[in-house]
Amino acid sequence: MLLVKFLRDNKEEAKSGLRKRGFTENDLNLIDEVIDIDDRRKKIQFELDGVLSNIKSLSADIGTLYKTGKVPEANSKKAEVATFKTESERLQRDLKMAQDDLFERLLNIPNIPHNSVPSGTTEEDNEIHRNWTQELPILDASAKPHWELAEEFDIIDFPLGVKITGAGFPVFKGKGARLQRGLINFFLDRATSAGYLEIIPPLVVNEDSARGTGQIPDKEGQMYHIEKDELYLIPTAEVPVTNIYRDVILKESDFPIKMTGYTPCFRREAGAYGKDVRGLNRVHQFDKVEIVQIEHPDNSYDTLMSMLDHVQGLLKELELPYRILKLCGGDLGSASAITYDFEVYSAAQRKWLEVSSVSNFETYQSNRLKLRYKGSDQKNHLAHTLNGSALALARIVAALLENNQTSEGIRIPKAIVPYVGFDLLN
Repeated sequence: MLLVKFLRDNKEEAKSGLRKRGFTENDLNLIDEVIDIDDRRKKIQFELDGVLSNIKSLSADIGTLYKTGKVPEANSKKAEVATFKTESERLQRDLKMAQDDLFERLLNIPNIPHNSVPSGTTEEDNEIHRNWTQELPILDASAKPHWELAEEFDIIDFPLGVKITGAGFPVFKGKGARLQRGLINFFLDRATSAGYLEIIPPLVVNEDSARGTGQIPDKEGQMYHIEKDELYLIPTAEVPVTNIYRDVILKESDFPIKMTGYTPCFRREAGAYGKDVRGLNRVHQFDKVEIVQIEHPDNSYDTLMSMLDHVQGLLKELELPYRILKLCGGDLGSASAITYDFEVYSAAQRKWLEVSSVSNFETYQSNRLKLRYKGSDQKNHLAHTLNGSALALARIVAALLENNQTSEGIRIPKAIVPYVGFDLLN
């Protein structure tokens, strides 16, 4: 959530940034509305402070008047106090309405994109940041997509998942389950070796947590909602892990805070259908290892680059062709100031599959979370939050199966052989 002061002091910059996201001139009126509501809030607060000051002054006078026997004068002032109290109650109601209105408007203004974010409204406007330097793998005509390989080697059962739950909930078994578990441990080991503290968080969160990281109201329709308990299944470990530091004031010496966590993730993916969502391409439940950092604002963009290097290193070890895209303004998530997407090449499907997003949210999440640090000036400042998938398992498995199929079976990359216990899936 953006600060009103930022919008007030940088109105044209904010409008320019939102135009990158595809905001129309009419949409941009929201910024002016926020400033107007804040002006009204300040006016009401000023009036309320004056009324409360009058009540305090009159109440002191009343005590003195009673003590000196001036009862009529005291009673007259009591009547004045009663009138002021009625006025204060009205002003308090008006103040709360203005505060609530301001909060709701701010919730619906996305983050301002970083200056380097390209303009654009669709994925075609994204820029390639880094690219695979070798030739992309080419498979012969007999190559199979991963959903056929999964059936042939009996490692992932899609129909069984439909029977137990519904479409988008695959069942991994045998060597498929070992491959999944081995990849999770591989990603966690690489993260902890890089200094990330492993966290096992809850898989459900309350509304405050979902709002704190920006899932509400932006992605509310994509989360599974447990209505009876007012809880949400997590769409990513980013939500519970980042919320560990909600309402916390850090010291500068605490930075950087590095956390990693493996969780199943749950996404409704409403409206997804067609050949592009077959097999593991788009599922409702998938495993993911997340990396989260909380950083000093001066260092967050260096940290972002180090996180990109970390994810890139994983893909190199897995021997998967990859590319890194810098998302355009219209393709950014609402909370992000800048996002880089990692895609791996699926040779059998001849398409790129997104497997990671690495983002810097700057102060957007921390303002919602009230996540601050005490600076050298002894004042509280908002920290920067960052996160990235390292990595999302479903599409990684899809690419590994497809790209490594041979006449003898599916070759396992050397880096994960110690984690799965076999070098060939046959």
